[in-house]
Amino acid sequence: MNKHKTYFNWSSGKDSALALYYLLQDEHYSVGELITTVNGHYNRVSMHGLRKELLIDQTKALNIPASLIELPEMPSMNIYEQKMLETVTKLKNDGYTHSAFGDIFLEDLRVYREEQLDKQGFKAVFPIWKRDTKELLNTFLDLGFKTIIVCANSKYFGKEFVGTIIDKHFIDNLPEGVDPCGENGEFHTFCFDGPIFKNPIAFSIGEKVYREYNAPKSNNDSICKSDSEKYGVWYCDLIPESL
Repeated sequence: MNKHKTYFNWSSGKDSALALYYLLQDEHYSVGELITTVNGHYNRVSMHGLRKELLIDQTKALNIPASLIELPEMPSMNIYEQKMLETVTKLKNDGYTHSAFGDIFLEDLRVYREEQLDKQGFKAVFPIWKRDTKELLNTFLDLGFKTIIVCANSKYFGKEFVGTIIDKHFIDNLPEGVDPCGENGEFHTFCFDGPIFKNPIAFSIGEKVYREYNAPKSNNDSICKSDSEKYGVWYCDLIPESL
């Protein structure tokens, strides 16, 4: 069987890890590269705030080649799409035909991804699409994955929440309306161990900081969106063992 040459859009979090786990077991796909967007100003994973050094340690433990797409601090959609086009064009020239994501149920985001990829002749793949998020989180833990919360929306969570390692009791303590997987952007994680890693990623917990952002004025202003004029985020800095 000829497998579809696939690149995976790697966020560094738990949903990416579980989606990649399923994709690696699927005989129809061959995952040859991981792609991650990084805030070039801070050298951290976009949205998650994870240090680039830890991302590199993580992808090395996955033993899959990885590439970084550097973006400015608050990229416009035009800049974001141009950077992605450059990356996808290179991957297409290298024989890639499919692009995989860890999205679960954000319909608008899926349609956007599919439309953009279709223009370049790519098929989008969503290994955990429409799965129940409580079930997904329990499966993730049952498989032996480990993950820590690196940032959270201050609308739902305080300082004490970030830096927490997710366990079986996690869902029971979530505020009402928060998705168990944080699929609406309520929180993001860093996956540091599990069955797809050849070794755990070592780190220590650093400073916890609060940052407030101005929300984009329209849907076309930025890839970072919020329903209010301002929104706050708590971050937990994770320090690589090598530093």
